Formats: sequence, C-alpha cells, structure tokens
Amino acid sequence: MSNIGPVGIYKISRFFNKVRLSVISKLLDYLNRLVFGCWLPGSCKSGNGLVLGYWGLAVVIHKDAVIGDNVHIDQCVTIGGNGTEFGVPEISSNVYIGAGAKILGPIKIGSGCIVGANSVVTINVPDNCVVAGVPARIIKKDIAIDEFLYHLRVKND
Repeated sequence: MSNIGPVGIYKISRFFNKVRLSVISKLLDYLNRLVFGCWLPGSCKSGNGLVLGYWGLAVVIHKDAVIGDNVHIDQCVTIGGNGTEFGVPEISSNVYIGAGAKILGPIKIGSGCIVGANSVVTINVPDNCVVAGVPARIIKKDIAIDEFLYHLRVKND
C-alpha cells in the first residue's frame, strides 16, 4: 500500500465514480491533489498502463478527458482547459507526452505519437507522429514509437 501513488488513487476514485459514489470519488481526487499535486479526477476515462512521471507532479487532466492504453504523461502536463465550452482532448493508445506539454481543445492525439516537452497542442495529430513547439506542429511522421522508447531507455541507462 505504501507504493500506491497517484494512479492507484485514481483507479480507486474511478471505481467509486463508476458505482455512483461520487462523494467518495471526489474526496479521493482531492487527496490525490493534496498529497501528489496531481489533478487526475475519477471521472476522466483512461485505459490500462497509464504512467505518470515524477509521481504526477503538477499534472492536470480535465474531468471529461479520454486517455487510451499505455500512455506516459510526464510532470507539469495539462490535458484540457477550464470548462467544457471548448471541448476536451482525446488521447489514443501508446502515446508519450513530454514534460510541461499543454493539450488544449477538442482535439485527438493519434496512436503511437510523441508530444514534445513544453509543446502547446491545439490541432489534431495523426497516428505515429512527433509534434513539438508553441504552437505545436508535426515535425516527423511515420515514426516507430517502440524504437524511440527503446533508444530513450538505452540512453538513460
């Protein structure tokens, strides 16, 4: 239980949200925010394999966001803005989101994408692309994210 982390608390919060015990879910959301500085509400939908870098420090995810399987989110990332009038993002599976990135508006990030650090993404991103910059633009297409992540792990070892 000592290694539960923000994703573990989110999963418990998500369970209580699904069984319509929203008061307990919201209390767990605030616990996550208080202990880890991570706003990952139980009402957002995420698949298996969600990873938050540096214990989800300063990660803010909109309550209606949709996140696919095997998504890695580094610290200080914002997914979705304030309110729902502008829509919320949808993140597909096998996506890596770099530190400080902002993903704003009713956009979709395709499968196998990499969002560069400190990027501000306000456009749809097709599958297997790298986006970077402010505002973000596609800088590389048809990447193999598995190879990229392998080289990243080897470089950091």
